[in-house]
Amino acid sequence: MHANATIDIDNASGEEAPEPPSIRRWISAALGDDKPEAEISVRIVSADESAELNQRYRGKQGPTNVLSFAADIPDFVETSLLGDIVICAAIVRREAAQQHKALEAHWAHMLVHGTLHLLGHDHIEEVDAENMEALETATLGELGFPPPYLPIVEETTSP
Repeated sequence: MHANATIDIDNASGEEAPEPPSIRRWISAALGDDKPEAEISVRIVSADESAELNQRYRGKQGPTNVLSFAADIPDFVETSLLGDIVICAAIVRREAAQQHKALEAHWAHMLVHGTLHLLGHDHIEEVDAENMEALETATLGELGFPPPYLPIVEETTSP
């Protein structure tokens, strides 16, 4: 675990979520040695709250799996505050089932993904997406999870 990480967790969703030690371990792995100290808040939300935040801050309809809100602090202010991660328990659960992934692995992926956004990574341009996906895959591998971007194999039924 990242020795100097302060990770506050609030499950406001009313739904089952991973235990705080697991959440802290996954986020700490994503932080790596990039930040000697880091402070992150995690809020686990309902689909309704996720949809409201997604609309308000991204102009997009409906709930989403994870939102990252980097702290908007001037460069001259010294702080360990990185920002907030908002994760929708219902969407993570649904996506894990749809993608035939272990629920814990998908939670870890979404929290690593959100943390990398707080560290300044994005996936808007293809080269940035490839770099971010490589970081996610490496971090999740270190945590013992399979690569998150394996092709989804659709189940078929024979006639």
